[in-house]
Amino acid sequence: MTLPRLLVITDRILARSGVEQVAEEVARAGGWLLLRDKDLAGEERRQLAHRLRRITREHGTAFSVSADIALAGEVDADGVHLQELPAIPVARAALGAGSWIGFSAHSIADVAAAHSAGADYVTLSPIYETSSKPGYGPVRGTDFVRQAAGLGLPVFALAGLAPARAVECRLAGAYGVAVMGGIMCSENPGAEVGLYLEALGR
Repeated sequence: MTLPRLLVITDRILARSGVEQVAEEVARAGGWLLLRDKDLAGEERRQLAHRLRRITREHGTAFSVSADIALAGEVDADGVHLQELPAIPVARAALGAGSWIGFSAHSIADVAAAHSAGADYVTLSPIYETSSKPGYGPVRGTDFVRQAAGLGLPVFALAGLAPARAVECRLAGAYGVAVMGGIMCSENPGAEVGLYLEALGR
C-alpha cells in the first residue's frame, strides 16, 4: 500500500462528535488515521485501538498507532509512529518490512537521523502556529519543509495546516500533511478531509 497524503491524528478531547464518530467519517472519506491519545490508560487505549482498527478496516483505509509497537502489532495496524530514534529498528524487526514506521521530527538533523535509522516517513513540526497546541515552539515555515524534503524521506508537514497551507507545503516538497485539530474540531470531519485531499491533489 502506498503512503496516503493525509495523516489524521486523533485527540478525543478535541473531537466534537466523539473520537470514534470522527474516525468513522475520516475513514469513510479516505483519510489515514493515527491513534494518538497517549494519556489513556493501557487497557482503555488498547480497546480504543481495536475499535478504530475495525472502523478503518471496514472502509479499507489505513490505520497506525503512536508509540506502542506491541499494540500496533496486536491490532494489525498498517504502521507505528515513534518519538524515539532507537525504537525505529525495534519496530521494523517486530512489525516487518511492509509496516510503515514514522518518526516525529523537529529539526533537519532529526529527519536525517530517522532516514538513516530506516523510517519510512517523518512528521515535521511546527510549520505554522497551531491552536490545538499553543506554545508548541517557534514556527518554521515552508523553507524548513523544503530543506527536510531534500533529504529524500517523505515529509508530512504538521501544525497549523489548513487546506490552503497544505498546498503551500506540497509546493515546498512535502509528501503530505498531518492534521489533528483542523479535523478533530470540525463540525463535519468527513467534508474537511475532502478539502484536504482536494488540496493535496487527490
